[in-house]
Amino acid sequence: MSARNAPIPYVAPFATFLLFLAISKLGGEGSSSAIYWAYPIQTVVCGAMIVFFRRYFSWQLNQGLVFSLIAGLLVLGIWVAPQISGFSGPRTEGFNPDLFRSGTFSYSAILGLRFLRLALVVPIVEELFWRGFLLRYLIATRFDSVPFGTFSWSSFLIVSLLFAAEHAQQDWLPGLLAGGIYNAVAYRTKSLSCCVVAHAITNFGLGIYIVRTRQWGFW
Repeated sequence: MSARNAPIPYVAPFATFLLFLAISKLGGEGSSSAIYWAYPIQTVVCGAMIVFFRRYFSWQLNQGLVFSLIAGLLVLGIWVAPQISGFSGPRTEGFNPDLFRSGTFSYSAILGLRFLRLALVVPIVEELFWRGFLLRYLIATRFDSVPFGTFSWSSFLIVSLLFAAEHAQQDWLPGLLAGGIYNAVAYRTKSLSCCVVAHAITNFGLGIYIVRTRQWGFW
């Protein structure tokens, strides 16, 4: 792939993800709300893009796996701490799979796709963009010439801030800390795969928390 097109595998899945995220904000009530059809389509389309572009990425894990697991659990704790401590109120509005409990298959399918999105598609799409592309692009426009995990204060701060801004306003502070920690995983492990693992651990644990507490607003 030419230098001009090099960002495409890193940026295109994320841009598509954001497009469907915007669509999910459209109106509708109950099971007819856009979030109940936009999210499954988003999962399938972004997942297909990841598969299509897979040859451009290296997915090898290294000795930084334990550090990634610890980082993922730390971010999970940071993310839910405001609510567990009572600092943040209930977040019951959101993607509620219970609306589909009347059909066993539909409920299992919609919940399964939601977890697939949360714990696999989102970590890969976001880590490709934030750590795989932008963290390096802010150091040099020929980002693919910058070794993965290269540190600079400007890229660290900008990516951390933008990662926080991507999330809901009540998650800006946890998002800022999470962005910094995931950046640290990139610096420590020099592995995109380890960043994905850390993010996936956070999101899978968050999914369990959401289902157990019915705090659908965390989706």
